[in-house]
Amino acid sequence: MNLPNRITIARICLIPIMMVFLLVDFGFYPSPLRWYSYELPYNQLIAAIIFIIAASTDGIDGFLARKHNMVTNLGKLLDPLADKLLVAAILISLVEMGKCDSWIAVIIISREFAVTGLRQVALLEGKVVAASYWGKVKTVVQIVAIVLMLINNFPFEFINVPFDVIVTWAAALITLYSGVDYFIKNKSLLNLSNS
Repeated sequence: MNLPNRITIARICLIPIMMVFLLVDFGFYPSPLRWYSYELPYNQLIAAIIFIIAASTDGIDGFLARKHNMVTNLGKLLDPLADKLLVAAILISLVEMGKCDSWIAVIIISREFAVTGLRQVALLEGKVVAASYWGKVKTVVQIVAIVLMLINNFPFEFINVPFDVIVTWAAALITLYSGVDYFIKNKSLLNLSNS
């Protein structure tokens, strides 16, 4: 197994560890980090660090695979799967914690399933649906929104700006737009005229 695939598998392995820190109350955490009115439980801080590490490996494994000509079928399967598992796991966890509205999680996760389905249809036709500009923007905005929710809107909490909410709404809207964009640009794959 090559290095990019190992990095991808490591990203998948980080997901349950992140969820354990986020959702399991071990009862031995010290009191949360406090600074004036700001408060951040240690488990959320640890989960945020794990999420950032896992999310950053997405670009690393793909870059290494392309640069060193190590693209494999296993990597083509695992890389997008790892991305979707990471985002779905953290969003579902944030919904359970009351930090993310369920409708936003549903939009984001549904878009991922829909675009994955579109890519599968493209593969059956011998075509590839490449990542779009809006798909890349979507990924960045989602990561920023998730990190802000995990760290309780730091540092914007000090100036009473709900930046985590603003970025989360932006992530939902960009996610929706990028999904629609994929389907419009690839509508020929769906054979709508035959339905």
